[in-house]
Amino acid sequence: MDMLWSGWGDPAEAAPLPDTVIGVLRDLLGVKPRGAEPAALEDIAVPESPLTGPALRALADCVGDPAHVRTDAETRIRHTRGKSTPDLLRIRSGDVADTPAAVVLPDGHDEVLAVLAVCAEHGIAVVPFGGGTSVVGGLAPQRRRPFIALDLRRMNRLLSLDPVSRTAILQPGLRAPQAEALLAEQGFTLGHFPQSYEWATIGGFAAARSSGQASAGYGRFDEMVLGLTVATPQGTLDAGRAPRSAAGPDLRQLILGSEGALGVITSVTVRIRPLPQVKVYEGWRFASFAEGAAALRRLAQDGPRPTVLRLSDETETLIGLAQPDAIGSGSSSAGCTAIAGYEGTEEETALRRARAAAVLRECGGEFLGEEPGERWAHGRFSAPYLRDSLLDAGAFAETLETATFWSRIPELYDSVREALTGTLAAAGTPPLVMCHISHVYENGASLYFTVVSAQGEDPVAHWAPAKEAANEAILAAGGTITHHHGVGTDHRDWYVREAGPLGIEALRAVKNALDPAGLLNPGILLPIR
Repeated sequence: MDMLWSGWGDPAEAAPLPDTVIGVLRDLLGVKPRGAEPAALEDIAVPESPLTGPALRALADCVGDPAHVRTDAETRIRHTRGKSTPDLLRIRSGDVADTPAAVVLPDGHDEVLAVLAVCAEHGIAVVPFGGGTSVVGGLAPQRRRPFIALDLRRMNRLLSLDPVSRTAILQPGLRAPQAEALLAEQGFTLGHFPQSYEWATIGGFAAARSSGQASAGYGRFDEMVLGLTVATPQGTLDAGRAPRSAAGPDLRQLILGSEGALGVITSVTVRIRPLPQVKVYEGWRFASFAEGAAALRRLAQDGPRPTVLRLSDETETLIGLAQPDAIGSGSSSAGCTAIAGYEGTEEETALRRARAAAVLRECGGEFLGEEPGERWAHGRFSAPYLRDSLLDAGAFAETLETATFWSRIPELYDSVREALTGTLAAAGTPPLVMCHISHVYENGASLYFTVVSAQGEDPVAHWAPAKEAANEAILAAGGTITHHHGVGTDHRDWYVREAGPLGIEALRAVKNALDPAGLLNPGILLPIR
């Protein structure tokens, strides 16, 4: 099943907002019902593919069947850009300026190498395409030449599983639910559950350095990766032959987070864990965001660390976004909601839960029982659908995230909120800005912001100054420009500043060695000279 072309996921899962929520949006933010309906898929005019017959025939030879090289309008539209709010607003208006010339579906590493060779010969750029869930402009290259979307969905197999070493080799086109199902058949789990879980792919997780909602217990995806095979225009790169090594710089870390700009990931060796016997999620209330953050820091630094650990600020708690499938039913009492989840054996989970509860109480937490935690678990992948419903109602809704050290969390939190609020209020669309801590580490944590406002006359142009102001605030306050969404084009200019001139030149040297013609995702991650 394909994702909804003009929104997120399965359209059957989206639900209209309750009248009470629409009333709040109208009264609090001045949200007005939108005017014209979005363009219909069949009514969108897509320019004819610029690829010539010889190029298309050569690509078809690479993948064994002309049916695996598609130039029809619908397929190309479905591979246009990603799923950020500006992406959706543009596609809903019929803007197909970033549509690929063709969609090519290889079935293995050798076919990917062959496609890259043909693209090099014909001067065609290549955008690797997994689940299409990018929210940072990672699928819209700078267009100096025609480009194809290299859709990896046919590369969707579990290649091998080593129960002794607890490793598995997965192909990049496996969607996360498929990967979990295949691993579960043999008693294992990857433990990676980002908000994009239902649609994102293994290759995308690696390429974007993803972080899942259970990162406190299972780690980030880059911590799970033990090996990678990568197809580049210059040949094959294999990285990782042991769990750890002192044999020079770790080439795995070079590919992780490279967003298709250095090569096409064709297999990933990952660490796996036994399926947990039990999963328990519970809610806690803290008097303030600062008090709750201090409690999370205690657990992250001194333990015991839950598998899931997150904290919503006062606004997010009040609105009810801590449980996206129950928007509008937030707590009427002051404070912040925290969610703690525990997975593992019954004995180990019970012990860790009891010890963590003692710490949370000592830090001022009030136990709310399992109901808030179970509600969060039930709706943990619902927020993107809620975003679509807000767009349908005439509101603008977008997210952004960052991370920093614990001592800088208060400044970063205040700076980003002030940047978003000030910019949008000055534009006549005062926003509601919510935030939560969703990933914790011994030395710091991430902050994930959700912004809701009226759309304004031109919603895409309306958001651009606010996003820029937030990015500037992040760097000024010592945060990283992205914790888990990636760089793409939206963060590229700020990533260049974060990495510094010498760091960027080092990456350019790698890019030139692996992709001298600049075919792979041009303008993503690194600006084109």
